[in-house]
Amino acid sequence: MTMLEAIKEHMDVIGSDGGRIGRVDHVKGNQIELAKLDLDTGFKHRMIPMDWVTRVDEHVHLNLTEDEAKARWTDKP
Repeated sequence: MTMLEAIKEHMDVIGSDGGRIGRVDHVKGNQIELAKLDLDTGFKHRMIPMDWVTRVDEHVHLNLTEDEAKARWTDKP
């Protein structure tokens, strides 16, 4: 199973510093769409690329800190 296949709805996304980025809504192509009904995402759909993912277990772990990820995520078009 690839990392992409291992990512499921409602998994928490965690930065390299242990900070919570948000919760997975679903995967679109090579991007993870974060749920918009979440305090951490500011109640907007945010998109993060799979390139940031280092591993997937019960959470999706990123190679960026919480602050770095939130500074670089994009809004859903």
